[in-house]
Amino acid sequence: MFWLTDAIEAIRDFMSLGGPVLKAIAVAIFLMWVLIVERMLFFRSTMRDLSRQIHDEWETRPERRSWNAHQIRELVISRFSMTVHRGIAMIQTFVALCPLLGLLGTVTGMITVFQALATSGSGNVRAMAAGVSQATIPTMAGMVGALSGVLFVTLLQRRAAREVEFLEDSLTMDH
Repeated sequence: MFWLTDAIEAIRDFMSLGGPVLKAIAVAIFLMWVLIVERMLFFRSTMRDLSRQIHDEWETRPERRSWNAHQIRELVISRFSMTVHRGIAMIQTFVALCPLLGLLGTVTGMITVFQALATSGSGNVRAMAAGVSQATIPTMAGMVGALSGVLFVTLLQRRAAREVEFLEDSLTMDH
């Protein structure tokens, strides 16, 4: 149980070193990962059932060659595509937001360094070091969050496109 309290203390120390912007980056990364996990769970469970249901309903149609049937097929595929792609744009937004928040942390940390220089000159190394850590830690955290998000958003986009294409190919127009 001591490892848990040590881990919490280490996280608290890390968050205090990064300044207030690091908290915003942590929230953005947390929300991004909540959305990523939700999409992954969707692909593992709900999407398969939805695809199977659409396919079964289409196969039970008595006719599939008319203009009306073609329009219904396009509507069903479009709705499925919207459902499969839901949330991916928001994940991309969080991926883009992480480095921007890191840059904001860099700017605020450098302001702290300049304030330390202005008030005490170059003699107060401890105040300058705190500003430098506030400048570098949010930058690193923003980049790490963005890189992890880029990998998974690419995987999710590819999977969504593949599933929509598979549904399109499986809904035959014969009969």
